[in-house]
Amino acid sequence: MLFRPYRPLYLGKRQLPFTPGLIPRNQERLAKRVSDTIMGSLLTPEELQNLARRLLEIDRVQGAILWLLRLALEQIQADKEQKTAKILANILRDFLSQSLGRLLQVLARREDFLEVQLNQIFDRVLLEFQLSEEQAKNLAEWILQVLLPPNVVRQTIADFLTDRNIQTIDESFREKASGTYWVVANFLGLRNALTRLRTFCLDEREAADRTIADLMLELGLQERLQEWLQNLSLQNLPVSTVRQLRKTMRDTVRNYVRERGTELLETLSDSVDWENLAQLIVSRLRNSVAVTSSLETISQELALVLDRYLERDLEKIVAQAIPILSIDRVIIDRVKATSPENLEAGIQGIVKSELQAIVNLGGILGFVVGLCQTGVLLLQ
Repeated sequence: MLFRPYRPLYLGKRQLPFTPGLIPRNQERLAKRVSDTIMGSLLTPEELQNLARRLLEIDRVQGAILWLLRLALEQIQADKEQKTAKILANILRDFLSQSLGRLLQVLARREDFLEVQLNQIFDRVLLEFQLSEEQAKNLAEWILQVLLPPNVVRQTIADFLTDRNIQTIDESFREKASGTYWVVANFLGLRNALTRLRTFCLDEREAADRTIADLMLELGLQERLQEWLQNLSLQNLPVSTVRQLRKTMRDTVRNYVRERGTELLETLSDSVDWENLAQLIVSRLRNSVAVTSSLETISQELALVLDRYLERDLEKIVAQAIPILSIDRVIIDRVKATSPENLEAGIQGIVKSELQAIVNLGGILGFVVGLCQTGVLLLQ
């Protein structure tokens, strides 16, 4: 009568009493009672926390993280469609063109932004920089051939020798000259000579260019410029000047990064082939011995970090996980979904000896009561 019949029996349209059996008839209520019993006595929050601590021991967590890292590395190595490279390319592009620019703009507002790094660059690179003989020679040739060729020098002289400038030079020479130069300045003057020079530069350009070129060659201008460039060094400057240059460079870099850093990084990002770069990085990671050998160390460190986090917040995590897991709902649904046959088999398997003892005891008590009643009837 506890289990059978499994389904209700009807006589006509009326359901026979005691059908189905007690447990099948109250299976939903039984499921709720089982769930309440398990969640109230067995799977309490404290027990779930202890279970989580046993499951999340450092060795187990480290093993799980190591397995995930190796699985991820194998997935990268087996990635033939370059999905990882494409994802990495998008991340790098976004980081350089967007995130890094905004971050640098915020950091550049600080007075000490890159102060140590820029000072080291200035002291170790710029301060000790000096052109070699070959570099000074090439630079001197470039200056005289590109920046200051004879035609440029001629045109500069002609543009400089305006009537006003000629008059100013002549008057200044007359006022400041003394001795023999005073005689030349006041009797001959510079006006006519400078006027003729300007006319010569404007009217006879080819001849003026040849004259200037010959003059530059005779004066050894290239050798002098090469020697000056080779001896040029910031170490020859006064200490105060060097310090001011270093501060100026630092302020210039900081202001440029603050005002145009994002634009610079966006331009740089557009000029980089991120997919090719990402493929190179991923290819290097695939064959890197350092990455493979460091997986265990990384997993151990991550396990320690996770252990410290769980030690502090495990109670909160379990409290939040219990409603999400809905263990009580799972128990109720599983009990309700179990057929009466399986439910009977399960309960019989658990308490078979106890139920059999009840049956035997009932038989013995019934036999004794029957004897007593028989004796009473005989006596009457």
